[in-house]
Formats: sequence, C-alpha cells, structure tokens
Amino acid sequence: MKQKTRWQQRLENFEKAFSSLTIAVERIKENPNDEMLRAGFIQTYEFNLELAWKTLSEYLQDQGFGEISSPKNVFRTAFQAGYVKEGELWMEAIRDRNLTVHTYNEGLAEKVKEDILGKYYFIIKDLYLRLKQEENNE
Repeated sequence: MKQKTRWQQRLENFEKAFSSLTIAVERIKENPNDEMLRAGFIQTYEFNLELAWKTLSEYLQDQGFGEISSPKNVFRTAFQAGYVKEGELWMEAIRDRNLTVHTYNEGLAEKVKEDILGKYYFIIKDLYLRLKQEENNE
C-alpha cells in the first residue's frame, strides 16, 4: 500500500474537522440564539479555515508550487492556478477569522455566524470535496 503524502495526512485531520463543522451548522440552525453554541460554532469554523489553508498549502507544494507560508498567499496562488473558486470570498473569510480570533464583539460574532452559514461553509466544503477527489485520483 502506498504511503500517504503529507497533504493527504493533513487531509485526514481536515476531514474530521469538516465533519464537526457540518454537525455544528445543523445545530446552530436548530438553536440560532444560543450564545455558547455560537461561540463553539465560530471556533469550529476557525479550526476548519486553519486546516483548509494548511492542507491546501501542502497540496500546492506537492503540485510543485513550492512553500507558501500565509493563508492569503495560499488562497491567492490556488485561485490563480484554478484550484479554488471565489478568491475574494476566501480573503473575506480569512479577514473575518482574524477578527474573531483577536476580539469578541456580539455584533461581529452574529455577522460572522451568518457569513459562515451563508457563504464560508460552502467554500470550505468545495475545497474539501476537491481535495478528496484529488486524493482518490492518486
């Protein structure tokens, strides 16, 4: 059996995190006003975004792009190379993640929750599915 590459190993962690995010999406839809649930939901999103860019970075290295060290540069490179769609939406997702990690504001938390549900979950899902497809093709 072929040994997994570094990006494939990281994809396993991304898969687990994405599964948790999917469950969190369903729970927050059922209890949209639960503040503790919202906090956990946003943190689950933060983990997913972190694993998304790190997995994608490893994948791009495997494809010959060299080491790319920041989330914005990873998504910029991936967008330019056609590996992800919605380049500006990824930049927005990173900006929101940076805000939620460093500050807590009720209004911001609610806005980010809605953005995760309406936009960010879907781009993370698209990336996850794309990487799973690439893994299956190897």
